[in-house]
Amino acid sequence: MDGRFEGSYLGRDASLADDARMECKICWWVYDPALGDDVWQIPPGTPFSALPEHWRCPECDGARDQFMVLAEPT
Repeated sequence: MDGRFEGSYLGRDASLADDARMECKICWWVYDPALGDDVWQIPPGTPFSALPEHWRCPECDGARDQFMVLAEPT
């Protein structure tokens, strides 16, 4: 095993689409770039890859690398 799991992006911001929705694997809060983040005053339209390095989950304070790509329903 190499430590990867489905949906993980392993901190590789360049591999994320600008519209990728990201889910915290600790509390399941979803960062949606279309909505931004009111808590951190991140404006709508901001991709996850453009969040500041110090940004953390507004629900549980999880680090950015605790997020995984949320699969779109098929």
